[in-house]
Amino acid sequence: MDHYLARLQNATKKYWDKPALNNIGGESYTYGQMARSIERFHIVFEKAGIAKGDKIALCARNGARWGISYLAVNTYEAVIVPILYDFLPDSVSYLVDHSESRILFTDSEKWEKMDIAKMPGVQVVLDIDSWNLLYCSDNAVKEAYSKLDELFAERFPNGFGPDDVAYPSDNFDDLSTINYTSGSTGSPKGVMLTYRNFSANIDFAQRYIPTSDKCKMVSMLPMAHMYGLAFEFLYPLVNGTGIYWLGKTPTPSALLKAFSEVKPYLLITVPLVMEKIFKSKIKPVLDKPAVAFLAKVPLVNQLLFKKIRQGLIDAFGGKVQQFIMGGAAVNPEVEKWLRKIKLPYTVGYGMTEACPLLAFENYHKYVAGSCGKPVDCAVVRIASEDPHSVVGEIQAKGENICLGYFKNPEASANAFTEDGFLRTGDLGIIDNDGNLFIRGRSKNMILGPSGQNIYPEEIEAVVNNQDYVLESVVVDRGGKLVGLVYLDEQAIAKSLLDSEAISEIPENIRVGANKKLPSYSQIAKVEVQKEPFEKTPKMSIKRFMYK
Repeated sequence: MDHYLARLQNATKKYWDKPALNNIGGESYTYGQMARSIERFHIVFEKAGIAKGDKIALCARNGARWGISYLAVNTYEAVIVPILYDFLPDSVSYLVDHSESRILFTDSEKWEKMDIAKMPGVQVVLDIDSWNLLYCSDNAVKEAYSKLDELFAERFPNGFGPDDVAYPSDNFDDLSTINYTSGSTGSPKGVMLTYRNFSANIDFAQRYIPTSDKCKMVSMLPMAHMYGLAFEFLYPLVNGTGIYWLGKTPTPSALLKAFSEVKPYLLITVPLVMEKIFKSKIKPVLDKPAVAFLAKVPLVNQLLFKKIRQGLIDAFGGKVQQFIMGGAAVNPEVEKWLRKIKLPYTVGYGMTEACPLLAFENYHKYVAGSCGKPVDCAVVRIASEDPHSVVGEIQAKGENICLGYFKNPEASANAFTEDGFLRTGDLGIIDNDGNLFIRGRSKNMILGPSGQNIYPEEIEAVVNNQDYVLESVVVDRGGKLVGLVYLDEQAIAKSLLDSEAISEIPENIRVGANKKLPSYSQIAKVEVQKEPFEKTPKMSIKRFMYK
């Protein structure tokens, strides 16, 4: 297995003048410019007395400078602490302090709302937008920063070129990253990930979805979340693929314009996005009487499906080889149509503690309803007497599995079995062909009145297929199942329903869903939510808020 920093070093030397980190409609850095910026920050870290293993936090919006900041820390062998920009300022301050970070990369907007007194260990704060110092407690560092051009010239008197790039690769088992899974100020879980963990995932991805300098990647997911960090940034970058960030959340038209310009080779997203695209773009076409008729005519329907499939691919730039979804299960009804139109999609499975991948399969071998097969850099097992038919906890052990949680020995101890397998908290089975099927979260499972295991995710998939439902959460209230739904107000308005018909929607949803549900998991009541459900960074609903 190659170290990912060795891959990055080779790519930097080979593609020196090729665009590496790019903001769509903004600044761009070639591999050479990226390497030069990294070395400049190495000088700053030295002057600040940063040693190998010291912590440096990064809390900023996605973009080329986020990428440079991350790599500058990572290649210096300090421990990078990426913090989600959406966390509240107090939570960010707490996590910076908890992680023992000595330097913070952020922006002036976030910094204005933070209190340095809550981060006593921080010596330097750098503005990611201007590279200016926002705070510095050491006059020697201030002086060095003001003379950075001079110091850089002294270090590289003959200029800085490809032969000067050298990144460490003898540190597989050293701590690389602390990734906090929430902004909690109670007992925060900072997942400790090593260079080996990253290298294992990147090596797997390059073997199964190889990239090249001919490819481009549009990055949309939060960089402080492991899914986006590993697969929209590090994995493609280390083999010559240019990364193009969208920056702030774009409008749908700006998003399509970006895809049209960049023409990415791969689209990495979450099921919710594909489901919204299906409901807004594909389903209205399929529901037209003439199209519905043609969809049932052999041969003719294949031509129809091909046209729909190509239209989707063209909307994303026309060069997408594969749509990869992760973070949640795909709605079975939506997946049925994705299969019919033969969209090249697949669904993976992972978690931050696995850096993040645990299961994947290329689209041409992917089995509907599954999340692929376990990755070959880990052993994945089902903790049940019959893993093929009896649901049990998914557990994993391998080169991609984290060390535990930073300064949280109790959580670390509880996270692993006696024989060293990570407890994922997810429930599933593995079929005879090795395909992994998720059945739900162990903490979400509801025990039915007759002892049945009820998985709310399965009920929600049925509820979400009812007319006017955008998303739902099923909860247990006093032994009764209640469906909380957020409705599509635009679709309701287009249907020109009168007030009486609108008032009947919740009951129609309940009746329609129960027709497709077994008796023990039928819904007793449907309640309408006025606002969209609160989401995590990977767009999963925060269930704990809706009990």
